[in-house]
This record gives sequence, C-alpha cells and structure tokens, in this order.
Amino acid sequence: MTFVWPQLLWLLLAVPALAGLYVWLLRRKKKFAVRYANIGLVHEAMGRGQRIRRHIPPALFLVALAAILFGLARPTAVVTLPTDHRTIVMAMDVSLSMRATDIDPSRIVAAQAAAKAFVQDLPSDVRIGIVSFAGTASVAQAPTRNRDDLVAAIDRFELQRHTAIGSGIIVALATLFPDDGIDLESMLFGKSRQNGRAAPIEKSPKPEPKPFKPVAPGSYSSAAIILLTDGRRTTGPDPMDAARMAAERGVRVYTVGFGTAQGASAEIDGYSIYMRFDEESLKQIAELTKAEYFHAASAADLKKVYASLNTKLVLEKQATEITALFTAAAAALATLAAALSLLWFNRIG
Repeated sequence: MTFVWPQLLWLLLAVPALAGLYVWLLRRKKKFAVRYANIGLVHEAMGRGQRIRRHIPPALFLVALAAILFGLARPTAVVTLPTDHRTIVMAMDVSLSMRATDIDPSRIVAAQAAAKAFVQDLPSDVRIGIVSFAGTASVAQAPTRNRDDLVAAIDRFELQRHTAIGSGIIVALATLFPDDGIDLESMLFGKSRQNGRAAPIEKSPKPEPKPFKPVAPGSYSSAAIILLTDGRRTTGPDPMDAARMAAERGVRVYTVGFGTAQGASAEIDGYSIYMRFDEESLKQIAELTKAEYFHAASAADLKKVYASLNTKLVLEKQATEITALFTAAAAALATLAAALSLLWFNRIG
C-alpha cells in the first residue's frame, strides 16, 4: 500500500493522544467521585459487564477517527478490477508453416480449436474481431458479439505463402480505428505496387482524417490486440514499425509465439522447409506496447495462454485509490458507537 499524501499520516498521532486523554479523564473523574460516594458500591451496582460497556463506544469512535485520518493520506493499493477492454482483435497467422505437425494434429488445427474456445469463454458483451495474415492481411470477421460468426470465420482460414506480421498488426489497428485514416494500401504494399502500371483511375477525394495525437503506450483501455504467429516475418512492413503505431494509439499487443522453440519443417510445394518463430521480435512488440509475450509449445499450452489472456482482458490489477473504503468504514464505526451509546446510556458520548 502507498499513499498520495503520506505526510498526513502524522495526524494519526492524535489517536493515542486522545486515548491518553480519555484514560486521564476517567482517573480524574474517579478521584472526584471518591470524595462524595462509596465507589465500591457504585461498581457493585453497575456490574462488571456494565463497566466494560462504557468503554466500547469511545473505543469505536477512536478506531473511526483513525480510519478517517488514514483515509486523508489517500491510500492506494493494487486491486483486481474489471477492465474496460470491450473490443479485442485476434491477429492470427495463416501462413503455410501452420500445417507443420510438430503440434498434434497440426499447428493450424490446434490454433483454431484454442481460438474458438477463447472467443466462447469471453464475456458476451465483449466484441471480437479476427484478422488473418500470411503474405498480407485481411479482416476475416469485423468486431462482433456473435460467437457463431466468429467460430465460422475461424473455420474458414486458408493457408497461404509468406508471413507478414507487421501487416497483421496494422490491419488490426485499422479495424479498431476505422476513422483514423490509416492508409492500408501504401503501408501494406508501398508505392512500388504501381510501378510499370497505368495511372490509377482517379477517385473522389476522401475527407481529411482527424489530426492524430499520440498517447502513452498501453493507455487505451477500450481495446487490445492478440497476435499469434508460428513464424518470423518474411515480407510486409516491419513489425516494429507496426508495434510503434499501436503504442502511439495506446493499444496493447499481446504476442503469442506458437510452436516448438527449435522450430519444425513444413511441406510446401513438395519441399520440406524449416520454420521457426522470431521470439525476440515478439517480445519487443509486447514490450513496446506495454503488453506481454507468451510462448505456447503445444495445443495444451496454447489453451492455457488463452485462458490467462481471458483473465487479463476481463480482470486487471490496477493501482487504485481506496480512500472511499476507509471513509465508509469510519462512518460505519462512528454510527455504531453513537447507536450503542444511545442504547446503553441514553446519550451520545
């Protein structure tokens, strides 16, 4: 636990001071009473239980005072709270290397099964979108709450050549921020696409996008991206540049490296081609965007990763000010002290 205003904790010294004052007043009152009455007879008349009762309301009041003074220092604690992640985009690698069978029955089948379980387990109010990427990237399913549509999109995956991890991240960002004016054509294909071709047909001018202002990495709490890949980038934009785009928009990109650490071979056009994923790059993407990297070396591992992500995306540990808790406790204790005093002695104090 930490405090926003720790200097105010000195005020807690008032509690033992008041306790000492209370004891001093009781002793002074006792000496005064001895002059005029037999104090033993008074104690005998009151009974032991009655003598203990008279100290309970003041003790409760002192505890209430300590709670309110503690609250004045504005304590903060790391607590688990529901997150605001209400849109999640899964960017999934569908390159030909996903047909490798080092994960039973194959990487793609295991990834599809785990992804379907993941979308079914998320709360129903969370919108999920799916982006598939290989040589380029496309939206397989726009963000929706319809789980059947998501499952159908996952089942439609078709494996293709190459691995454009950066494209997957950029298309996921364009899906989350459709009004940001992200120029997908130039980012994914570059200007060289038009070399040697006729000039493109003029299109009606698009409205100017809103001015973009970068925010702190990880600060956008309404959405997140989950990037799953079993390979390393072979084409497309630099994944680090794409990660910086996500960081500037405050979006966390959770990365999952899927496959054995030593890699595996996949049959492509009759050739056995060795595949491995670039774990270091995936770690850097997660670090840049204030997210986390996970490694899943088996179908069971991938299910555990998705289960962990489910928890992180629904419940998140945050440093939260808990002054209100101490204020509420102080009010409850003070009210109880007053009620007991009225019940037992027909007075407050």
